[in-house]
Amino acid sequence: MPRYEQFRLPDAGEGLTEAEIVAWQVAVGDRVEINQAIVEIETAKSLVELPSPFAGIVTALLAEPGMTVEVGTPIITVDTDPDGPASPDADGGTAGAGTAGSGTAVADEPPAGATDAADDARAHAVEGSAGDGGASGAVLVGYGVAGHHAGRRARRPSIPGAPAGGAVAPETPTTTSTQGTGPQTATVQATTVQATSAQATSAATSSSPAGSSSTSSTPATAPKAEVNPVLAKPPVRKLAKDLGVDLSTVTPSGPGGIATREDVLARSRQNEPQTLATYAGDEAWLKSGVVSEDGRSTRVPVRSVRKRTAEAMVASAFSAPHVSVFHTVDVTKTMRLVARLRENREFADVRVTPLLVAMKALLLAVHRHPEINASWNDEAQEIIYKHYVNLGIAASTPRGLIVPNIKDAHRLTLHELALALAELTATARAGKTAPSDMSDGTITITNVGVFGIDTGTPILNPGESAILAFGAIREQPWVHKGKIKVRHVTQLALSFDHRLVDGGLGSRFLADVASVLEDPSQGLVWG
Repeated sequence: MPRYEQFRLPDAGEGLTEAEIVAWQVAVGDRVEINQAIVEIETAKSLVELPSPFAGIVTALLAEPGMTVEVGTPIITVDTDPDGPASPDADGGTAGAGTAGSGTAVADEPPAGATDAADDARAHAVEGSAGDGGASGAVLVGYGVAGHHAGRRARRPSIPGAPAGGAVAPETPTTTSTQGTGPQTATVQATTVQATSAQATSAATSSSPAGSSSTSSTPATAPKAEVNPVLAKPPVRKLAKDLGVDLSTVTPSGPGGIATREDVLARSRQNEPQTLATYAGDEAWLKSGVVSEDGRSTRVPVRSVRKRTAEAMVASAFSAPHVSVFHTVDVTKTMRLVARLRENREFADVRVTPLLVAMKALLLAVHRHPEINASWNDEAQEIIYKHYVNLGIAASTPRGLIVPNIKDAHRLTLHELALALAELTATARAGKTAPSDMSDGTITITNVGVFGIDTGTPILNPGESAILAFGAIREQPWVHKGKIKVRHVTQLALSFDHRLVDGGLGSRFLADVASVLEDPSQGLVWG
């Protein structure tokens, strides 16, 4: 007999308590296999695809795209025994309580064609899962289930006696009646209103004096006059109707005050949203917003990555005292090294950029000044010095700023760093960065130069003590060996937490980064 298993929203990592359903990759009636991707969710940090822990037929999707669902809430129901014998009571009403198994809540499938019954089944599934003590057997490895109670979904009001799945007619003004219930009463009330209206009309007509040229009352069916009538030919009226233009808002320009086709088209263009800014890249996040009537603004809910970034930046800015130091560097030799590496067969499979050399320079500077690779623990009132470097790379994505990090970057060669950077960038642009890739960072680089920016004062990534801004590289006049020459020049900016990094340490660290960028051979001495 059918066996219905519910899959609850798991914790995708980092103790997140909720996620937004982005898109379902299966539909009701589809057959799924174990570990098949069934839904894409967006957490506060990244997009994640969830695999199915069951094999069978999808019988219900319990969360709509765009909904924010708490961890532990059932999101899909799967019949894990679709080929078994039918339930004995399958031919009548909603099936009774299903068989529980593996600690997973069981939901009964509603009969086909019953809209309200389907809603009842979905609400029953959510309520039943919350009442089983938070038990869950068939969950994915490493997910876990939050032990909380999901609230029951609100039901749509129904009219007593109305058939299941039938359309509910709009309410009709009726006289007050206290006798009887059900559809018979509604019919009697509606008939009474119609009869009363007809009697009133008949009485008003008969009360008019014979031969009178005026009418004392207007029939109930008389058309209501337009408030601001606009003259327009039938084709123009049809055009206005097709375009959704209210003729009363059109300014006529034709002879005799008649509205023309051009008038309607002009009004239609005015009704279109007039955006004052263009949004490059992926505009999917804008679709969740509401455009104002005049098109001058769009309101988008703050959620997921953007919300998490805002919270982290506010916490960092107002908890850690930021100090920034700057250095302008001649990086002509670094640019020559980049050109040589691009022609080297050892680096043919990777993209070599000045950022790669800056990453290596930072790692060498951390090796010389390990005190900067630390974090401040406010609760314990202690400084935690890290004996490893998880190098964060600030990445701008359509969904917001994220900072994935390269684990144990201090152990990697220059070629391995290039491979890790390419993988990190591609994953971030695809929106597939896992929460684990953004945790436990120790120090960060933000490459503002790709936007043509010279420098900036970056805000610390929470839990870290320093962040380096790498500015744009430009050809500028520079004094080199006593002569003014055109050289490649960039600006570096280092922001650090002044609670554990003083000005001397921060300055020496930045000077060492600049030394390697100015002469990459210095890295051989320090390496």
